[in-house]
Amino acid sequence: MSDINAFIDEQVKSNDVFLFMKGTPDFPQCGFSGQVVQILSYLGVDYKSANVLETDELRQGIKDYSNWPTIPQLYVKGEFVGGCDIIREMFQAGELQTHFENAGIPVKQTA
Repeated sequence: MSDINAFIDEQVKSNDVFLFMKGTPDFPQCGFSGQVVQILSYLGVDYKSANVLETDELRQGIKDYSNWPTIPQLYVKGEFVGGCDIIREMFQAGELQTHFENAGIPVKQTA
C-alpha cells in the first residue's frame, strides 16, 4: 500500500465521518464541496476533512481508493457514501439523516 493509500485508509477508518473535498469547511473551493459542507453543517454532524487540492497525489489517490471519479467524497464509519449529487439527494429524501442515525452518529433535529 502506498503512503497516500495508507493516509486515506487511516482517515477513513479512524474518523466516524470524513469528507475529502476541494478546500476546507471554512473555505470550500468548489460549489459541490460547499454544498456537502452546508448539508453536514445543517445537520450538525461532527466530521473531519482533507483538502485534495493540497497535493496531486491526494487528489488522484482518493479517486483510486474509492474507484469514484469526482470530489467531494463522503465516508461514514469507513464506508464510501457518495459525492455531492448522492449526498444532496439522500439529504432531501431524509435518507442521509437516517444513515447517520443508523451508524450511531447524532444529527441535529430538523423541522
